[in-house]
Amino acid sequence: MAAGTTADGAPRAAEAGDDVAIDRTRGAAQAGEGVEIGEMRDDEAPAVVRLWHACGLTRPWNDPRADLDQARAGTTSTILVARRAGAVVGTVMAGVDGHRGWVYYLGVDPAEQGRGLGSALLSAAETWLGASGARKVQLMVRTGNPAAGFYAGHGYEVQDCVVLGRWLEPAAR
Repeated sequence: MAAGTTADGAPRAAEAGDDVAIDRTRGAAQAGEGVEIGEMRDDEAPAVVRLWHACGLTRPWNDPRADLDQARAGTTSTILVARRAGAVVGTVMAGVDGHRGWVYYLGVDPAEQGRGLGSALLSAAETWLGASGARKVQLMVRTGNPAAGFYAGHGYEVQDCVVLGRWLEPAAR
């Protein structure tokens, strides 16, 4: 069951303790007072990449700016940001591969963690993916990453599959 839905997939009403109010008509979300979630703006790219580095989301073999540019150039992906007083304090990248939605680069400024921003960003990504036709949302978490507990708390489960990969070009690993 995804966050924000019942067991049969219907939208779930907000409950006490929820720190997220989704505006489903515009795909925006509010996460606590003074925080707004919406599509990334062009001038926010450097701040987004800095946040990804600060959150430990980048790897030497991935160029985060290239990932950002590719996501923004496509019609089946987006980058959402959480802003407090105009500053980027959280991000999530979402994309649809044809029938599944994928979540990437979910990160919250370490000084802002524990306030519901990660949950709000995940919910906003799920809303965007659902509106884009995804029926299921998936993500990959490295073995041993404590973020797996965050996702489990939002209804994500280990899937019965093995992820196989192969580099198409030499890369620094």
